[in-house]
Amino acid sequence: MVLTQIKKRDGSTVFFMKEKVVETIHSAFLDSGEGSLTDAESLAEAVSTNLNNESQQPTIEDVQDFIEKALIEKGFKKTAKSYIIYRKSKEEIRNIKSSIGIQDDLDLSVNAIYLLEKRYLFRDVNNKVIETPSQMLQRVAKTVAEAERLYGHNEDDVKKVERKFFEMMSQLKFLPSSSTLMNAGKGNMVSVSAISLEDSVKGIYSALGDSALMQQNGFGIGFYFSNIRPRYDVVYSNMSKSSGPISFMKIFDYSFDCITQSGRRKGANIAIMRIDHPDIIEFINSRYDPSFMKNFNLSVGLTDNFMKAVENDEIFELINPRTKKVSNQVMARDLWKLLIMVAWKCGDPGVLFLDRMKYEITSACGEIPLNNYESCPLGSINLSKFVFNANIDWDSLRDAVHIAVNFLDNIIDVNKYPIERIKDTSKNNRKIGLGIMGFADMLIELGIPYNSQKALNIADDLVRFVSTEANNASTILAEKRKPYPNSVSDSDEKMKRNSTLLAISPTGSISIIANCSSGIEPIFAVSYEKNAAGKTLFEINKQFQKIAKERGFYSEDLMASISKTGSIQNISDIPYDVKRLFVTSFDIEAEWHIRMQEVFQKHVDNAISKTVTLQKDAKPEDVEKVFTLAYKLGCKGVTVYRYGSREDQVMFINS
Repeated sequence: MVLTQIKKRDGSTVFFMKEKVVETIHSAFLDSGEGSLTDAESLAEAVSTNLNNESQQPTIEDVQDFIEKALIEKGFKKTAKSYIIYRKSKEEIRNIKSSIGIQDDLDLSVNAIYLLEKRYLFRDVNNKVIETPSQMLQRVAKTVAEAERLYGHNEDDVKKVERKFFEMMSQLKFLPSSSTLMNAGKGNMVSVSAISLEDSVKGIYSALGDSALMQQNGFGIGFYFSNIRPRYDVVYSNMSKSSGPISFMKIFDYSFDCITQSGRRKGANIAIMRIDHPDIIEFINSRYDPSFMKNFNLSVGLTDNFMKAVENDEIFELINPRTKKVSNQVMARDLWKLLIMVAWKCGDPGVLFLDRMKYEITSACGEIPLNNYESCPLGSINLSKFVFNANIDWDSLRDAVHIAVNFLDNIIDVNKYPIERIKDTSKNNRKIGLGIMGFADMLIELGIPYNSQKALNIADDLVRFVSTEANNASTILAEKRKPYPNSVSDSDEKMKRNSTLLAISPTGSISIIANCSSGIEPIFAVSYEKNAAGKTLFEINKQFQKIAKERGFYSEDLMASISKTGSIQNISDIPYDVKRLFVTSFDIEAEWHIRMQEVFQKHVDNAISKTVTLQKDAKPEDVEKVFTLAYKLGCKGVTVYRYGSREDQVMFINS
């Protein structure tokens, strides 16, 4: 009898593939340092013969037993031992997943399963998880594909689109933002919005009520506080003194302390104040108090006039937003130095270059410049899935971009907006934010160091391609569905379905699910720990492990040594070319971070969420260099984080 199928652990059957047995044995040979590909092929043939002699349908365990037996019989004892250890570790992983209580039907990492169980998978009234990861993605695909019905598509057409969406997500080639994964089928799926507060008690408290509802429905919000009159300014309605924008920030912060999005996480928020607001010094200094604005990041909106004043060491005027008149004067460099010092000390505020953005407000992570009460769906393509034989698969990437643009545009139509004003603004502009993640992984697969001119060249080719194809996809949708309502006819440009297309998000959680590097960031460390969903998750770079085993310098002692610093640069046992390839955020000079951001920003119509991570012993001057270079190179904003400068640090090295 010729073996065609084997039984999996869940009882289902799959086709037997001898090639997979060859791959498994050869991988074990690489771990142990003995045996060749020819040996692996010979052993796989023996395993196949033994399986064919079985009287009953063999199982996965039978296959593994015969591999183990073949290795021992042919004298590959070292490899057999390595394979036994491998089987045991896989069993431990299965047991860990089982203890979490989730059926992993997508073969995800343990960290991904833990995160999905804590935050994403639907639960019943007794708080019991009632869906698998695959079912979650099916729920998302079905919900988002329903928009096709609005444009005359029949049931078969809708199902075809649904399958495309599901296949792309289940293969981890693309994932939408957390709000979409969590809420598809029951609520708001859009994760970012913005509010510009009015200078009145009625306007402020109306915005507070709206933002509380938005937080509850999964939004992260950018708040622009610069319209509010400064502290001690006159209030004519009762001839009193204004308490200023900082006092109202405290009210928003306290309110958000009481709200948890969907019962699973608190919202991301950013408070923005212009550099020329009279209360700007109080705003910047407020970050020294760790109990203030716990639910907010802070960002200072810098203007071209201020940057010129800093460069020329000039007096800078602070303007009362109520009167539009000069309220005070400061030396621009003194204000600049204060901003630098607090950012160095506290990891916050970040900076936004307002004249370059042409907007006052951004999303909570800075990647989407937004109008007041506007929202934007987000999703990211996992670039690590588009490298084959050390080359980029441009055709597959093109297909993914077109499907992703369709997916994000559909969200705008089927989303359940908690506030009508957000719905109207969002549908009139139809902004989407298609981003990328796994960029650092892609570079490693291509054999290109992050801090190199070749990496900049690849980045330029890549983002130019994604931008071109996203525009093509949006144009095709506009022809089928009409352009976005607020578009203005321009004979020199084809009409698009969406007013904006690309945005680079931080992808913190979805990159854990996809098991790839975040956004366009370099790898944080070769091994590190990350706080997610209230648990410390341990991460080891899978590409480094693979290369270390293939090159024969892998050992448990080596991995333990790396975990102490996260970097491999000072470990003598590792070859130079591997060290050059696996450079971490800390190994890379700040200039390379900004130069990479500059390349991406040239082709990204929204903005880029970018954090430049500095060593713990970095100086304030290093922060200043980052801010200055980001401005000179045309970036729209940047955040600098000095390792260890905040107690609530998300990622940290196991030292």
